[in-house]
Amino acid sequence: MKTQNKCLAFRSSVAIGVICFILITPTLSLSWGAGGHMITAQIAFDRLNPRAKAQVRTLLAIPIDPAAVTRRSRNFVNASHWADDLRPFPEFDSFKALHFIDKPFSDDGTPLPTVAPPDVVTALEDNLNILKTSTDNNARAQALRFIIHFVGDIHQPLHCATRVSAALPEGDRGGNEVKVKIRQPNGTTKTTNLHSYWDGGIGSFPKTGPNFRPPPLSQIPPAAALAKRGNPASDPALNLNNPTDFAGWAGESNTLAKDVAYKGISNNARPTAAYNRAARRVVRKRVAWGGYRLAALLNSIWP
Repeated sequence: MKTQNKCLAFRSSVAIGVICFILITPTLSLSWGAGGHMITAQIAFDRLNPRAKAQVRTLLAIPIDPAAVTRRSRNFVNASHWADDLRPFPEFDSFKALHFIDKPFSDDGTPLPTVAPPDVVTALEDNLNILKTSTDNNARAQALRFIIHFVGDIHQPLHCATRVSAALPEGDRGGNEVKVKIRQPNGTTKTTNLHSYWDGGIGSFPKTGPNFRPPPLSQIPPAAALAKRGNPASDPALNLNNPTDFAGWAGESNTLAKDVAYKGISNNARPTAAYNRAARRVVRKRVAWGGYRLAALLNSIWP
């Protein structure tokens, strides 16, 4: 069922606009950290044509609810983490299931559970339709913010896969149930989960501060330049002439999750140096590709 066929309600600044999706229990999966989303957005913004830049600036200036959150993200790069900034607001709980599409796979023959939409693919389709056809600029402003964020999410491999096993027959929630031990620069060991490790770019993205505070904007252009290095927009595999292949992007991420993110990783493992090198190559490529594709998508709306 598409968004426009559900209970779509946008209020003024007096009340929060809510898209009434069918409620399902969300996983703990979040998304790239703010740094990863900001890198993707920086790469995309630099590639927008003048008309597209003008349109997104106009929409991002609209003070949609929750106003306190929106005020902190009026520019394109900071708007990329707006959808994650909604986490404290129960009015937006129905959006939590839209950040991922955890396609299950199993290494031990455990039967796979059924996964039903809504998910990040349907969310991108629905919000794209709103952005292109709605006459309500508040609705379009919200849809744009979701698109900026969800294009980043769908390029995170662990947002598109969940490993099913006899111990976890419903899946490990995109690596949230897999603990990994990470050596810190001071020589200590930190235990985190596999999903969070990938969200942070295998420790290579600008870091989110306390209370999910995003990194400063000054850290983003150098990180974006590093992500683009060796990952040119000229790569034909990007297929930039088809900027709405959301299911295809999710399929790429699912394959990378199985072939790289989960490769050789078990619970309470310490990732090897070889694993970290391969994983960093993947996360940098995925944020770069997300940026290129986000720009192609928005440029196609406002050519």
